Amino acid sequence: MVEEQLVKRGIRDMRVLRLMSAVPRHLFVDPTFAGKAYSDHALPIGQEQTISQPYMVALMTQELGLEGHEKVLEIGTGSGYQTAMLAELAERVFTIERIPEIGIAARERLQGMGYSNIIYRIGDGTVGWREFAPYDRIIVTAGAPVVPPFLEEQLAVGARCIVPVGDATNQSLVRVTRTGTGLHEEVLCSCTFVPLIGKEGWSAGNPS
Repeated sequence: MVEEQLVKRGIRDMRVLRLMSAVPRHLFVDPTFAGKAYSDHALPIGQEQTISQPYMVALMTQELGLEGHEKVLEIGTGSGYQTAMLAELAERVFTIERIPEIGIAARERLQGMGYSNIIYRIGDGTVGWREFAPYDRIIVTAGAPVVPPFLEEQLAVGARCIVPVGDATNQSLVRVTRTGTGLHEEVLCSCTFVPLIGKEGWSAGNPS
């Protein structure tokens, strides 16, 4: 997976590559799909949600530019695979999941694996988590219709966010940096994620 899917496609951060080799991805997927866990595509995790393909997880993690001291907000816990990557590279991770069954399962999985620097919440991630703001990094693991408005106040000045933005089928992975005067956006690549549902995202059942 690392050599064929990641290195050849431009993932260059050695810490990310080591993690992609070390974190057991098959533990984060339904046992039915364990044989496909390291293939280069997303897999279902139930409730119409997915675990992102390895390349996209590696790319988003790399583009966050984590150095070890950061406070990170993750919107969309999902299976917890991306959360594990963040917990390995940052000081603290605050993660929000909209669907209780998925969020609880991820928490139990991650705690069982020994991760102790993650704070969990079940709720609407489209409004962020104001209580612990500002954040040094924010990652959104679902497709938003626009760059989430909460970033303006909850992202620290000089900090960055990685977020997919677009409609239900065509999105761009965007790196957002908060400057002293506002948000600066850069498009990294095209992508496809499940819709970001909530007050500041798509309405349930209408991601278009």
